[in-house]
Amino acid sequence: MKLTKLISLLLAASAFACALAAFAGQNEQHWTAEGVLAMMDKSAQDFHSLTADVQRTKFTAVVNDNSSESGQMWIRKDEKMRIEFSKPDPRTILRSGDSLYIYTPKINRVEEYDLGKNRAMVDQYLLLGFGTRTDSLKKSYLVSLNAEEQLDGRRVVVIELTPKSDQVRAQITRIQMWVDEAAWLPIQLKFYEAGSGDYLILHYTNLMKNLKIGEPKFKQDWPKGVSRIKPRG
Repeated sequence: MKLTKLISLLLAASAFACALAAFAGQNEQHWTAEGVLAMMDKSAQDFHSLTADVQRTKFTAVVNDNSSESGQMWIRKDEKMRIEFSKPDPRTILRSGDSLYIYTPKINRVEEYDLGKNRAMVDQYLLLGFGTRTDSLKKSYLVSLNAEEQLDGRRVVVIELTPKSDQVRAQITRIQMWVDEAAWLPIQLKFYEAGSGDYLILHYTNLMKNLKIGEPKFKQDWPKGVSRIKPRG
């Protein structure tokens, strides 16, 4: 092959590669906060239930310590939820409407709470982003876009939620949410606590949307002889 012909082929190949790169760059999605909320709204329209593995990690700044627990969770659109932590110590959180129960097998005790006015605050920790309509998010938070990145091998958009309520900000200054661009569901939430440097991370894996979850999953199936308390506050 003549040198001039070889050079021509190389130049043509280089031009083709550049054209492909330019085309890919033009088609790369650059999200806005409004665009992300619109996609989450679309996902919420057919949301009925969710199952997932969950890991809860609490960082305490004053002692520079991380503590974690892991387990599974089940959520239904009719305000029913169950989280069963299995490691390091078993613990069950059960929610049905305004009623919340925390069962600790080690001491055979159930704490019973009437959520009442605290319902929205509890939902921020337990249900934020799962079937949540974005008009509700925008009513409660200032929403901004942080970044696009990879988490668990998935392409995610990171949005930041700043509570509008002074009462909420006195406890949580901001929340970061990692939203999977395929399912438009959160796969991680990070809550920054006010005045302490502490934060809480909820990390979700193996999410399965709209599986059938029977009513028995949300029954109070505590053993006989369990002690029941109703903490104040």
